[in-house]
Amino acid sequence: MTISDSNRKFLDDLLEYYINESSSYMQIAEEYSIITNSKTDTAFGIIVGIIYSSFLQIYSNQGISVELDDINEFHELIKDNANKIKESFKQENA
Repeated sequence: MTISDSNRKFLDDLLEYYINESSSYMQIAEEYSIITNSKTDTAFGIIVGIIYSSFLQIYSNQGISVELDDINEFHELIKDNANKIKESFKQENA
């Protein structure tokens, strides 16, 4: 594990926040529905993009270089939580 425990906790909390607020991102995705094939994929991309940007920002704020292992671990974190994110969209549409 290369992402520090404190940074991992921050990312976990961020994921939880965006999962809980997924309806907001579905509303944003709705604005792009004319040019995209899937609102849920668009909302998923927005959420992952925001979290990735935050991931890069915490490293920058700490003066730490982002290494390939860190990026790989970030991708695993997203993959591990992808179903939770997508399920949150279904709950909002129910």
